[in-house]
Amino acid sequence: MNNNFNKLDRIFIIRMRRWGIPILRIALGIVFLWFGLLKVFDVTPVGAIIAGTYSFSPQREFLLVLGIWESLIGIGLIFKLFLRATLALLWIQMLGTIVAPLLSPGMFFQNWNPLLLTVEGEFVVKNMVLIAAGLVIGGHEVSPIADHEKSI
Repeated sequence: MNNNFNKLDRIFIIRMRRWGIPILRIALGIVFLWFGLLKVFDVTPVGAIIAGTYSFSPQREFLLVLGIWESLIGIGLIFKLFLRATLALLWIQMLGTIVAPLLSPGMFFQNWNPLLLTVEGEFVVKNMVLIAAGLVIGGHEVSPIADHEKSI
């Protein structure tokens, strides 16, 4: 019984190693494409958050550019296109998300307490998972520059 479990366990681990990163990349791509298209078609539920945080920009145009940006990230991740550039777009987009609580802390923290998040604050904090996923994808699916230069 134990031997069968060990064989099954080994097969499962091998499959996770083989498919985990590509599945993570595609899943992250779907999230970005989906959220981007919601912004492009002006049906995003985060419009109020963006309007409250980035009130200095024209909202419809800002949402449209952000939506196209996120859609490009999604397409790049799903189809593994221009992965370096795609991940660079992801990091810049995430930087904008991380800056949001600094621009409008009252929207993201209850009673201005950084330990007490609002719903909007939770929405932003969950982006740490997206950042971590991007790091894993970049670390495993983008070849180092030295390797790339050797192949030229």
